[in-house]
Amino acid sequence: MGLLSDPNRRRALTKLLTRLNAPICVMCYLAGVAWFMGLAFEPFTLRTYMSENAMGSTMVEERFPAGERALATGREFAAHKKKVGGMPVDWLVKTMQSRGLEVFTQSFTRKLPFPDENKERYMVRGTNVYGILRAPRAPRTEALVLSAPCSEGNNNNQAVGLLLGLAQYFRSQIHWAKDIIFLVNEHDLIGMQAWLEGYHHTNTTGGDWSPLQGRGGSIQAALSLELSSDVITSLDLVLEGLNGQLPNLDLANLFYAFCQKIGVLCTIQGKLQRNDWDTTSGYSHAAQTMMLMVLKQASGRPWGDHGLFLRYHIEAASIRGINSFRQYKTDTTTIGRLLEGMYRKLNNLLERLHQSYFFYLMPSLSRFVSIGYYMPAFGLLAVILLLRALDLWVQLGASPPGTEDGVAGGVQPSSPGVLSILTPVVISHMTGVALYTLPILSQEMAVQHFPVSETEAVVLTAIAIYTAGLALPHNTHRLLQGEGTEEGWRVLKLVALLYLAVLLGCTALINFSLGFILALSLVPIAAFITPHTPKALSAAIMVLLSPGCTLLYCVFVFQELQETPVSLQDGWMLFLSVISQGILDHALYGSLVYPLLALLIYPCWLLLWNILFWK
Repeated sequence: MGLLSDPNRRRALTKLLTRLNAPICVMCYLAGVAWFMGLAFEPFTLRTYMSENAMGSTMVEERFPAGERALATGREFAAHKKKVGGMPVDWLVKTMQSRGLEVFTQSFTRKLPFPDENKERYMVRGTNVYGILRAPRAPRTEALVLSAPCSEGNNNNQAVGLLLGLAQYFRSQIHWAKDIIFLVNEHDLIGMQAWLEGYHHTNTTGGDWSPLQGRGGSIQAALSLELSSDVITSLDLVLEGLNGQLPNLDLANLFYAFCQKIGVLCTIQGKLQRNDWDTTSGYSHAAQTMMLMVLKQASGRPWGDHGLFLRYHIEAASIRGINSFRQYKTDTTTIGRLLEGMYRKLNNLLERLHQSYFFYLMPSLSRFVSIGYYMPAFGLLAVILLLRALDLWVQLGASPPGTEDGVAGGVQPSSPGVLSILTPVVISHMTGVALYTLPILSQEMAVQHFPVSETEAVVLTAIAIYTAGLALPHNTHRLLQGEGTEEGWRVLKLVALLYLAVLLGCTALINFSLGFILALSLVPIAAFITPHTPKALSAAIMVLLSPGCTLLYCVFVFQELQETPVSLQDGWMLFLSVISQGILDHALYGSLVYPLLALLIYPCWLLLWNILFWK
């Protein structure tokens, strides 16, 4: 307190802070990036371990014998699906009933806000079929779910066949203490959303579905199965759910433990684990795996049917069969035994999975990075905003030049008016509201006046509004009529820095990957942009680091990490597709990424853009 109350010491601290502020900020930024990249280095990660005592051992004898019969059932399912041109509801009901399950159906209808050109659908109608195996040794207050989506064409027929085979096998076992629900959902995520809302008596997305006639207990865990080949070379574990949610780490540990026990090749992000961590190629492989997880989590979209379970606090994951060039082969019987072992261990749970981590990154299935290790990387970036805000606050509170003891020796500079600060803030957020609402509301008018489809109208309108925001400084100055002052832009930047710091901090707590990616691009321009920097160069840098360009870069980086590089034209088309899917994910499932970018991040960037062109 004495340091701050003494004028001489306060003046010395002010000079030190002003002189070293920029070097400290640069060092923090480089340290944050280096910290994040170091997370993929194996000595800096933790080895996975089972925290839940009820699942601590894999001493379960798996006896599932009916792999070939499951494949035959899958081929029969495919024939009936082709015959009826969609979900063979009657055949599924009859088949599940023959296996001793209580069978129910649920019909649903969903009209999309605009056509989904990726899957060529607009008005979606379908039926979910599910069968319940009642627990013979418990009061039926808890349940487990095994689901398989009914996909178009020849996709996922083997998964449905294996699901029905497991249902028949589980029916002959007497040790189940939880209900087991076998679900075949139509239209992937839309059908799964309808079923989950019907099961929990909620309707958060405005869908139209029939009430469920049968329910099990409270769902403790769920697995979604995706198999599209009779022979599998490896099983890929998909964890990323809606809005970046992840299941409890013990669920991933359980999958990895049984893969090791049974001898199944397992991957995460489609990449095998390597043991040469101390080599450059080994580190690069782990870094690519971790960055793929970061990009998927930052997208906020569910990367499998399991992703919608997580919003109901149900631990879930998707297991995806991959048939690649590898010589190692796994038959359906082995996969069935792996699932049997996992459900036997989940059946032993006395409470929900909660003892392990919910916030983590995984450079491999055997290593993970906990929240305590990766948050300092974001903290080093976020502290830059606070340092720059503190520097501005000190400058605003310092006495003007040519004064003594705080008494002005000349004309006192005018203080910034409230209007000069409030106007850019209001206009920026009004632009964000327009970016959020107008693309869907104006699609019909755009289709009538321009030769574009509804989807193209939505995407192009969003891009047009985003680009029109660049004219904000000109419009703001016309409204202000010369009220801008030197202190005005400093106050506005102080507000923008604190606003961005709170915004990124809250985002990182919910979805670290999204918060970190946004911080990488927004923190440099927020820290160093002023009206006195070269306009052309600074404007180019701000546009290149804007949220829209950051999304474009992520598209190309994601394709490179997946080892499927694309050309500039194909990358641009993927970028447009990502925009349309982001808007659809928000409307259909409640993804928060699009409203976050449109209503908060983009207006904050516009404030910084207004500071650059301050008059």
